[in-house]
Amino acid sequence: MDELEEMVFKHALLNAAKHKGSANPGAVMGSIMSSEPELRPRAKEIGPLSGKVVAQVNALSPEEQADKMEELGLAIKEKKQKKEEGLPKLPGTNKDVVMRFAPNPSGPLHIGHARAAIPNGEYVKKCGGKFILRIEDTDPKRIYEPAYDLIQEDLKWLGIEPDEVYYQSDRFEIYYQYAEELIKRGAAYMCTCDGGEFKKLKDNCQACPCRDNSVEENMDLWKKFPKMELGEAVLRIKTDINHKNPAIRDWVAMRIVEEEHPRLGTKYRVYPMMNFSVSVDDHLLGMTHVLRGKDHLANSEKQKYLYKHMDWEVPEFIHYGRLKMEDIALSTSKAMAGIEDGTYSGWDDPRLGTLRAIARRGIQAETITQLMVEIGIKMSDSAISWKKIYGLNRNIIEEKVNRYFFVPDPIKIEIADVSEDDLNLEIIRPLHPDFEERGNRTLIFDKEVYIPKADFTNGISRLMDAVNVEIKEGDVLFHSKSFEDAREAKARIIHWVPIDAIGAKVVMDDASIVEGLCELDCKDLKVGDIVQFERFGFARLDEIKDDELIFYYAHK
Repeated sequence: MDELEEMVFKHALLNAAKHKGSANPGAVMGSIMSSEPELRPRAKEIGPLSGKVVAQVNALSPEEQADKMEELGLAIKEKKQKKEEGLPKLPGTNKDVVMRFAPNPSGPLHIGHARAAIPNGEYVKKCGGKFILRIEDTDPKRIYEPAYDLIQEDLKWLGIEPDEVYYQSDRFEIYYQYAEELIKRGAAYMCTCDGGEFKKLKDNCQACPCRDNSVEENMDLWKKFPKMELGEAVLRIKTDINHKNPAIRDWVAMRIVEEEHPRLGTKYRVYPMMNFSVSVDDHLLGMTHVLRGKDHLANSEKQKYLYKHMDWEVPEFIHYGRLKMEDIALSTSKAMAGIEDGTYSGWDDPRLGTLRAIARRGIQAETITQLMVEIGIKMSDSAISWKKIYGLNRNIIEEKVNRYFFVPDPIKIEIADVSEDDLNLEIIRPLHPDFEERGNRTLIFDKEVYIPKADFTNGISRLMDAVNVEIKEGDVLFHSKSFEDAREAKARIIHWVPIDAIGAKVVMDDASIVEGLCELDCKDLKVGDIVQFERFGFARLDEIKDDELIFYYAHK
């Protein structure tokens, strides 16, 4: 076998291996011409040779072909694996994970909370394991009592069902137990220094005098702690007093709180700080992975000191970038202030970025899930906008929802010179143009109809699927009937509704209200249904009041 024939033989073997032992002469020829460009001038010679060699290769059994490939050192290049869609693999174990979502009950969840809740929930679904909801309510000043229920309702809307639910306010005795254990280990101390004075020492990498207190002295002060005045003392966790980040040096674990707690009343005065309660709970509840924003990087480092003091295994800490949200009102405190002063109608006001406001407008939970999975858990910051949300939502609902006519700001017109044959016409339109099996809706055309006031301008217009009219100085005259006539006259196509239309309002995304009429078949809609009003946009039926339909606008 000469050099050329051997080269053809190799290409034929490789081609056969890709096609269940049967090589194709044309494919072999093409492979040679593309990978061996210097041989293209010899194409007339290689063509017949390929046919001959392919016949020899195809006569071999698959085992014999494999032996020849091994003998010649040939191997099929594996196709590059497609980039894994969705969330990346977790560091460490990817089996039986335990993850948590731990909001503060300061209000209902907004889209920023979904940044944490959804990846945690998706990983638990993907890897198997346990999803824990932990309500972090150890700061009475930041508690909005209805949020205890609102948070769980919002998670349910997202499709996230916690396996276990915990309230940190139920766990104070546990925190006290571990605070005492840390004192006994010499890892925590009671500090009675003035806060300003401690900061000066800390910033200069100097320990305060209290740091050298004996275990007995610290335990004595700990027992007296509940009776102390506000600010008289705190419990500190020992870290590295020379740590490069002053915030990490001997951080506060417990302090006095005098505000009444919605669930505890005045039962306790010694309250855990977030880093302390979170560390204890994450360990005791068996977290394998702690997923949080990169603004918690310093907190993760603080918590590692407590883990080390207690000889606990540190979970995998994963930090993701900030989520910048354009044109979305997310501040819970500002939203609450706006609700109190009447600026907003409630937590589901369409101008807010709360999940319940988003849901009320007909934006799907699946949309928010897709968005957060797409953003992922990378450390770089991400930006989202309503435009992005609308695009994802449109892809999800476009096929699902039916079409109807809606006339905003309607004006009644009477068409002159319409023949009797063109009156009381049944105009049949599909509920969805791509799904005929859903059926049709019927509009009755007569000489009196409603059109949008904005379309009541001089010129020729076609009332969709009905007739063509000419509007001239306030008069409406019959022009012609066919679509071809409309096209020839370069008529505008406008929507209309019959005289038996139903009153409707659409609450827009800026909370303004568009009053109008929708076609009679909308009477069959139920609250919660989403529709597409042609030429207007998608909307969700929110309420039926006094025979009027009230919709919330989603988007175009």
